[in-house]
Amino acid sequence: MTEQAAEARLKDRKILIVDDDPEVLESINQALQAEGALTQTCTDGNSAVRICEVDPPELVVLDMMLPKRSGFLVLEKIKQQKGSPRVIMVTANEGKRHQQYAETLRVDGYLLKPVRLERLITLAMDMLAKPSA
Repeated sequence: MTEQAAEARLKDRKILIVDDDPEVLESINQALQAEGALTQTCTDGNSAVRICEVDPPELVVLDMMLPKRSGFLVLEKIKQQKGSPRVIMVTANEGKRHQQYAETLRVDGYLLKPVRLERLITLAMDMLAKPSA
């Protein structure tokens, strides 16, 4: 096994990244792909829900503030699905009320922007290592 393959900590894991900021979207996408993840991206809430219904990922990295449907509404909708993916919500909003609301909607992780990519990767690995509830 090559050293690069040994370090692909998210090899072949299906991850959807949802963010309307192209720079954030691209940096998260590149970081996860570098770890071997099979990524898909979109920039609005309606597309995120559609992808989760048609081709469900194992994990969704979800921005809170999105066009067409907020991250909260996306989270609520995809968590209603049988075998729903794990969800890490990322936001620049530091209010505890938002985090508490996300937790009532069964968010699996919550990170503040700017997101440290290594922290995101570690959290994704931890979540995907545990069996789904």
